[in-house]
Amino acid sequence: HLNAKLSHCGVITVTLNESRPPLVSRCFSHEKVETDEEFDARWVTYFNKPDIDVWELKKGMNTLIGYDLVPEPKIVESALRACRRLNDLASAVRILEAVKQKAGPYKEIYPYLIQELKPTLTELGISTPEELGIDRV
Repeated sequence: HLNAKLSHCGVITVTLNESRPPLVSRCFSHEKVETDEEFDARWVTYFNKPDIDVWELKKGMNTLIGYDLVPEPKIVESALRACRRLNDLASAVRILEAVKQKAGPYKEIYPYLIQELKPTLTELGISTPEELGIDRV
């Protein structure tokens, strides 16, 4: 006979039978769940830091690309602007390559991102990997 109860504080108490003490398992924390908007704003703020250095830029992009998502255009835009402030064209192109790779089999995502980023790319003088011909290497 198995009984399970979930308390208001997120603790599951499981009783296997009446003669044994209950097993207690914590299944989740009380941390506030970040909304998509808060997530995006946090990353935009990170890349918009006026004193960001190359190491922070690359660390941030590696962390962001490690998530199970394709970053929103506004996040990529802020990262590209950081590349321009740092005069780091190689990182800008690498960011575009990483975003394309993250889009994976969803072939419509990368063209959408480039479409949304086109005014920024033009303003900053950044060419896409396709325009540079390095997407075929």
